[in-house]
Amino acid sequence: MAALSVQAASLVGLTPSFGAAAAGGDSFANTGKEFLHVKNGHSGSQTVTVNSQTPCNYGSDHDVAVAVPAGGERIIGPFPKDRFNDANGLAQLTYSGVTLLTIAVVRVS
Repeated sequence: MAALSVQAASLVGLTPSFGAAAAGGDSFANTGKEFLHVKNGHSGSQTVTVNSQTPCNYGSDHDVAVAVPAGGERIIGPFPKDRFNDANGLAQLTYSGVTLLTIAVVRVS
């Protein structure tokens, strides 16, 4: 599992840096103002799952799973802290596949 760097968006713009998704999953420091920008260069769809840490009122844990189509991209988030942060303040990500899957974490102010 790799820790992803959070990049700050600003009024003057941001050219995000994308890194390869890790086979064992990734994490990032979550303040509730972050979103993921995911690009899939693979010939098949790949799913990004954000682990919900807190069960809902009915006791179920509702992870967020987003399919990123072949050759496509998705922007996912933001992620409320009380639902997605683990004990260390990190949001946890897993992937159905990581071939040619790149990701950037961007924080808005």
